Amino acid sequence: MPSADADQVTRFRHTSVLLEGAVDALVHDSEGIYLDGTFGRGGHSRLILSRLSEQGRLLAMDRDPQAIAAAAEIEDSRFHITQREFAHLAEFAKEQGLYGKLSGVLLDVGVSSPQLDDPVRGFSFMRNGPLDMRMDPTQGESAAEFLARASEADIANVFKTYGEERYAKRLANAVVKRRVEKPFTHTVDLAEVLKAAHPAWEKGRHPATKAFQGLRIYLNGELDQLDAALEAALEALAPGGHLVVISFHSLEDRRVKRFIRHHVRGDTHLPRGVPIRDDQLNRRLEALGKGSRPSDEEVDANPRARSAVMRAARKRG
Repeated sequence: MPSADADQVTRFRHTSVLLEGAVDALVHDSEGIYLDGTFGRGGHSRLILSRLSEQGRLLAMDRDPQAIAAAAEIEDSRFHITQREFAHLAEFAKEQGLYGKLSGVLLDVGVSSPQLDDPVRGFSFMRNGPLDMRMDPTQGESAAEFLARASEADIANVFKTYGEERYAKRLANAVVKRRVEKPFTHTVDLAEVLKAAHPAWEKGRHPATKAFQGLRIYLNGELDQLDAALEAALEALAPGGHLVVISFHSLEDRRVKRFIRHHVRGDTHLPRGVPIRDDQLNRRLEALGKGSRPSDEEVDANPRARSAVMRAARKRG
């Protein structure tokens, strides 16, 4: 009899964004050792494995227990997965004796379609479910718990900082007023309160969208996770290894772009006039083109891909 996790894997499928483009940018050596830091439902991992020779290897990570359950479908001796946050990819590489030896690292940042589509996970207001939003439901604080105890100022800060919500204070005030009467426990209930309080709806976008995004990013520590993962990936890569990152909103993409640009330029904080050779600037990355976006055909097939940006770089050395 299939497990509950296996049943969830079957019900909610995922279409990997920028699938061919990301793997094309990542795999430059068929005998190399690669790491998929965000396994999801395995679309990228399966294509990576198809590009590797018998000597190649693929490590994978994900913090979501359902993603780990999905990985059980891959029966390949070249593949190994662990359940943990991608911020800890360096320690995983060290455990495998591969620190500084990886041929490539792929990070597909953000929430996956199965997480959005499964109402039990509480990520989306499109289907009513428990107000959770944790990528690993066994760790940390749920959205319901946060909204029950946080101050109005803290809630507004989350909506503004992580959701880029212009009317953050007004929405936070509505949340705090309503929770006095009845605590928030389900997604649609919160969405309706945000909807009623929002003064300026954007065409084609639910007025709760940005607030929900802010809660999810905050609760899962997504931006801190991304910063840590980028630094860890740079150290875990072998010289000549490729870093490929797919992000889905400006908060993520700005961080990725800034990280790559910093390591492409090297140490630019030296005083003017200081004589220094080019090889002393500590330029650790070489950009592999500019940011790439999904084709019109891919967006038509998967509308959630429309905001995706892929950036790639090669480690110097």
